[in-house]
Amino acid sequence: MKIAILLLAISALVTGSQADPGAQWGHWRGPTGNGTSPSADPPVHWNAKTHIKWRIPIPGHGSSSPVVWGDQIFVTSAVGPVEGKDPKTAQKFTLYCIDRKSGKVMWERVAAQAVPHEGHHDHHGFASASPMTDGERVFAPFGSRGLFAYDMQGNLLWSRTDFGKMRTRNGFGEGSSPTLHGDTVIVPWDHEGDSKLIALDAETGEDRWVTPRDEPTSWDTPLVVEHDGKKQVITSGEKLAMGYDFETGKELWRCAGQTQRPVASAVAADGIVYIGSGFRGAYLGAFKLGSKGDIKGTESVLWEKEEYTPDIPSLLLSNGRLYYTARKSAILSCVDAKTGEAHYENQRVDGVRELYASPVAAAGRIYITGRDGSTTVIKDGEDLEVLATNSVGEPVDATPALVGSDIIIRGVKHLFRITKP
Repeated sequence: MKIAILLLAISALVTGSQADPGAQWGHWRGPTGNGTSPSADPPVHWNAKTHIKWRIPIPGHGSSSPVVWGDQIFVTSAVGPVEGKDPKTAQKFTLYCIDRKSGKVMWERVAAQAVPHEGHHDHHGFASASPMTDGERVFAPFGSRGLFAYDMQGNLLWSRTDFGKMRTRNGFGEGSSPTLHGDTVIVPWDHEGDSKLIALDAETGEDRWVTPRDEPTSWDTPLVVEHDGKKQVITSGEKLAMGYDFETGKELWRCAGQTQRPVASAVAADGIVYIGSGFRGAYLGAFKLGSKGDIKGTESVLWEKEEYTPDIPSLLLSNGRLYYTARKSAILSCVDAKTGEAHYENQRVDGVRELYASPVAAAGRIYITGRDGSTTVIKDGEDLEVLATNSVGEPVDATPALVGSDIIIRGVKHLFRITKP
């Protein structure tokens, strides 16, 4: 038994150190940050009985999305008795590592055990932020409980539990996922108190910079991009979309016009970043990354949309096309990313209805997963062409991971590995 465990640990170490980052899914927005995989070729067809290699139960409510590196899958959960939205008993904030081949739990770590200081939205649990990994470390974000860094064998490297307590709008709970870029972790902290953006050293957990933000609660994930040899951190906000210098945290540019409590995360390519939101309003803008200062109404805003924009699902950028849903419905638009000209707009995607998961893409296909557990696969192209509609047989709120010949789907109760025969 000890030999088997040792061999499993060695295998995980080799897999982590030698795996091609572009072929992994180390962040819930994929290796590109745009929701796409450049190498995956997952199945087109499946149902609750066929093409499912395995399914395993994951305790707690499945809100956070899975990430994958080699043969290791990571998911987070808050496990414990829940009495409505405001439990009076402690939750176990847990990181699970699952063997991709067998579906067995390789290890699990309870990062923190605490009674949450506020409730959450009816549709998710107390662990909605997604983990992230670079094949050497895996980071488990649990909001006000802290951020925890482990090696690939589950040994705790460091933790930060001093961020304070978030106070979210309407007590809807925490869910913004951090971003890992190189040796830096970017932690978003927009809430009803003192909001900020935090950059941490990935190896030590120490602050690199902390930038105050004049923003109320939001749930988007920061995006790190490079332009003209310099990196910047892109964030959305109820008041402003903004770009910050990656090295210092200083503001580079800003643009007003956003909608309330943004959730959808930005995407970028070819010197352009796209930011949209769709709660109590509608806005989508394409901004030049080399911009400085207040760019509202300037040539730095290449184009804008004020209808059919996404609320919860994030934007998807694939092969020069920008895809986005209307609010959280399966009403899809596809536009030319550079010009904003529509290939099609406001078109219903058959087979799915309400969405929380963000669309993802690989191998010339788009995967759109609805809250009822159905996934409609469409062609990645200028015309809306449905290829298949599938289901795992239980509700899904998390964004799927595409890696190799697999699609990994986190349902509210189970984790599924669906693969080609």
